[in-house]
Amino acid sequence: MKKFNIRKVLDGLTAVSSSAASPQTGNRENDIIPETLQSEHFQLCKTLRHGFPYQPSSMAFDPVQKILAIGTQNGALRLFGQAGVECYCQHENVSAVIQLQFLVNEGALVSALADDSIHLWNLRQKIPAVLHSLKFNRERITFCHLPFQSKWLYVGTERGNIHIVNVESFTLSGYVIMWNKAIELSSKSHPGPVVHISDNPMDEGKLLIGFECGIVVLWDLKSKKADYRYNYDEAIHSVAWHHEGKQFVCSHSDGTLTTWNVRIPAKPAQITTPHGKQPKDGKKPEPCKPILKVEYKTTRAGDPFMILCGGLSYDTVGRRACLTVMHGKSTAVLEMDYPIVDFLTLCETPYPNDFQEPYSVVVLLEKDLVVIDLAQIGYPIFENPYPLSIHESPVTCCEYVADCPAEVIPALYSVGSRQKRQGFSQKEWPISGGNWGQGALSFTEIIITGHADGSIKFWDASALMLQVLYKLKTAKVFEKPRCKEEKSNTDIVDEDPFAIQILSWCPESRVLCVAGVSAHVIVYRFSKQEVTTEVVQLLEVRMHCELNEVESPEDGGEQASAVSTPGTSSSPLSSLPQSHPSTSSNNSSDGQQDNVPCLKVRSSPLKQSPGYQVELVIQLVWVSGEPPQPITSLAVNSAYGLVVLGNGNGLAVVDYLQKTLLLNVSTAELYGSTDPHHRQPRSPRKTRQPSAGFCDGNDSSATPEERCKSPTSAKISWKISMIGDHKDDAKDNSFSRSRSSSVTSIDRESREVITSFLFCDSLSKKSEMVAVPSLWFGTSLGSMLAIALTVPSTLEQRMQQPVGIAFCGCVVRLKGAILRMAQLDACGALLPHVYESWYEPNAPEEERERTRIRRPTSPPSSQENQDCQYAVVCSEKQAKVVAMPSQNCIYEHNITETSFVLRADVVMMTAGVCIACFCANGHIMTLSLPSLRPLLDINYLPLTDMRIARTFCFSNQGQALYLTSPTEIQRLTYSQETCDNLQEMLGELFTPVETPEAPNRGFFKGLFGGGAQSLDREDLFGELTAGKASRSLAQHIPGPGGMEGMKGAASGVVGELARARIALDERGQKLGELDERTAAMMASADSFSKHAHDMMLKYKDKKWYQL
Repeated sequence: MKKFNIRKVLDGLTAVSSSAASPQTGNRENDIIPETLQSEHFQLCKTLRHGFPYQPSSMAFDPVQKILAIGTQNGALRLFGQAGVECYCQHENVSAVIQLQFLVNEGALVSALADDSIHLWNLRQKIPAVLHSLKFNRERITFCHLPFQSKWLYVGTERGNIHIVNVESFTLSGYVIMWNKAIELSSKSHPGPVVHISDNPMDEGKLLIGFECGIVVLWDLKSKKADYRYNYDEAIHSVAWHHEGKQFVCSHSDGTLTTWNVRIPAKPAQITTPHGKQPKDGKKPEPCKPILKVEYKTTRAGDPFMILCGGLSYDTVGRRACLTVMHGKSTAVLEMDYPIVDFLTLCETPYPNDFQEPYSVVVLLEKDLVVIDLAQIGYPIFENPYPLSIHESPVTCCEYVADCPAEVIPALYSVGSRQKRQGFSQKEWPISGGNWGQGALSFTEIIITGHADGSIKFWDASALMLQVLYKLKTAKVFEKPRCKEEKSNTDIVDEDPFAIQILSWCPESRVLCVAGVSAHVIVYRFSKQEVTTEVVQLLEVRMHCELNEVESPEDGGEQASAVSTPGTSSSPLSSLPQSHPSTSSNNSSDGQQDNVPCLKVRSSPLKQSPGYQVELVIQLVWVSGEPPQPITSLAVNSAYGLVVLGNGNGLAVVDYLQKTLLLNVSTAELYGSTDPHHRQPRSPRKTRQPSAGFCDGNDSSATPEERCKSPTSAKISWKISMIGDHKDDAKDNSFSRSRSSSVTSIDRESREVITSFLFCDSLSKKSEMVAVPSLWFGTSLGSMLAIALTVPSTLEQRMQQPVGIAFCGCVVRLKGAILRMAQLDACGALLPHVYESWYEPNAPEEERERTRIRRPTSPPSSQENQDCQYAVVCSEKQAKVVAMPSQNCIYEHNITETSFVLRADVVMMTAGVCIACFCANGHIMTLSLPSLRPLLDINYLPLTDMRIARTFCFSNQGQALYLTSPTEIQRLTYSQETCDNLQEMLGELFTPVETPEAPNRGFFKGLFGGGAQSLDREDLFGELTAGKASRSLAQHIPGPGGMEGMKGAASGVVGELARARIALDERGQKLGELDERTAAMMASADSFSKHAHDMMLKYKDKKWYQL
């Protein structure tokens, strides 16, 4: 019987609807092109999250499994093992994680949230899941404590009470410690919230309870009464035990530490102020800032460690946060770059009643994770193996390159390894738990991030890992003002003038081109040799447009009917470049800035290390008192040796080999006499905002209808509303990635902006028979135009003769701004971009000529009246496939009507080529090529933040990423193949490890009872003894992590695999039951045989009448 497949039926329906929507029916060459991509090749799922946890709030460590857990203020959990073993999971409620507690070596984690809920996470699966949840209804949770190898969790509340939870069943015990019984009856005031709970290391039956007001109570769990009460005038922040259980230390709000003997509650045994000035007359030292946390760790061979954060003197205004390590008579104050959130001391033993032997301290900062080596002199830090430095400077743009040449990563690593800092601890990273995944992707991946300080980082993203390869600082090319008073009045941004805006990288030739917010472009070449550049090559470009206002015709979405060339009345080279060296600040007759760049290129020699080295700097200059327009599009091509940049005024083509300007033309001049737009004379200059025109702020005046319109198609000032806007993110949200003009929120003044470029060998004219070097470019009003290039054939001619330029006019027009263009061959395969293989630019000229190879070596040709290429053009609203050179539109598809596309890419999949789109309404879509059939449409992530729009990128092999927070990159895949293999590729957090043996009590301690005292908590807290808790106190919520949850989740990403595993478990369970039934039947048969034998013996010799 043939299997019915509903997906194929839907594919047929979508294909029919797509074809019916196309108005062109005369030429159907691509009907004979087979398409291998189907909807079953696509599935969307998240893969990994890299970077530092955004807004961390709590931390925990499993000393046996060597796993670190970090909770955040938005309810996220990040778990870290050895390098390459990371995991991200999210609570359903977006509430701050106030505390984390590991069930040591059990593969489980308890999290307490600010919404008064606690959750039990199962870490024995690759993607952790919640097993149980408990929501408190009447009391607020303030502190939790889970003793080592115990299943009873103590929960302290804001009312001062302590409840006890069974972590196996997640039910409340009837045993409750009430605040009024814990404190003295004579006390008339409430002691405040519970800020600390811990059991005596030597006696599990004694519980130490710290109240905020300064009262500490030692509670006897068996007798249900307080043994001792310790009073101090200052509020308590934390408490730490000595491992022998005879002393404990409290940290207070006045910067003091009080040490108490357990049996002497009258007064502290010692009071110290670590950072206080000791007065000579014996008076009380001056108060200091609160000591927020203290830990007391003992060593077998030497003095104990006292580690604390806070407690600095109030006169240290502006001093950075510090961690203080007190060891014997020495005190070390370690300054941190950011405020301290929490810290943990890592010890050799998990048992609290043994010498702790601390070896390192994990310090969680607001924007960093630092691990300090306590065993070496000077307390050096460990080199962090995790990719936590993504946000070192705010990320302003991203590029994702999958399936890049294999030799690129080793080349970048070889030059990047020389940039590593020195002075790290020589020991191995102490957080070493978990195992790597078994599977791996067969292709290499590189992520490039541009930052606000002008730096660029290359990351190796292969095999679901992330490792920094190389860092480039573009700001070294320019001179920096020493102070704000020296800042030039030509600056167009208040802060971060070197911020990276657009990246264009050719991985085969390793040519890198970057555009910054100060209207500057830098071309870099990769070299393995160190050089010193005496004079940085500079080209100044004067881009100006006299025609500004545009009125689009009503047939804006239709194809242009004629090929045109610009008129002769306006020369395309009307603006000439300034020669290097840079001219000084020129003012026009009325005092306005003119012919002045925004940044000053350094005049001193520039020492360039191996790696990326400056080839050319291009700067747009001020024109008649008006600053240059922001660069909105950029492209570089190594085979032609050209760079092209575009903005609201027009485009400029630069020959970076000859360091000359080939073309500087306004958008209106590109159309010539057949301009489809009615342009008005340029309006008077409006006041320009000093923030480079980009904004992520809220716009309460915009209606929902206005917000779903594209800024390139609507004549409004459009701003995307921000959710969760924080002051800390001001830098991150002050730049906009402008490769797609639909991401920007500038006041566009109805200006036609250049939005995209493509260098290719194409048949751009209808009369052409052989593909020639060409430049395609798209505009914000939906026009795709072409320029034919005449590139000299030999290397010698290329360096001496100029590149010829011929205008081919408008090829096709679409609705909305053009975002992406690509080429297909006659068989529907994606034509690779033209490039020149990498060669050493600093090598001798003979060696360079020998290694310079252009690929592909021969351009395609066409027979007369026959199309051999297809142009794929995608805009904010539409996608079209155009046959070349006839320029007939073969297929057309309207992507969206109510929203607009933010990012579109033509990507290679294992089974074919497709268009991948991300819309502002959150939909991720893929379209087949060339027929533009919808293959995938999932409502994934509504656009709530400009950061997402600025950084979202697709790549080959079904990979994508975006910046999900200012510090984190979220990777996802839309490939079914990757989704199927994801479970194998992910690392394992939990690994079977034996718990270390308990410390030996010794003969005399065992004889005289001086060792640790155990407690039968089950007998004390169980339902038989303590009774049931009030049902209204807390509500139990079963999590999806159990067997039923697994069955429900089996329809997800790895549904088939999960179902198979569940089936195997059930089959094993049934086989076990069958074995038991078989054994029972065999026993029954044996018993029956025995009884039958006995009966036979009994009646063997008797006659029938004797029976």
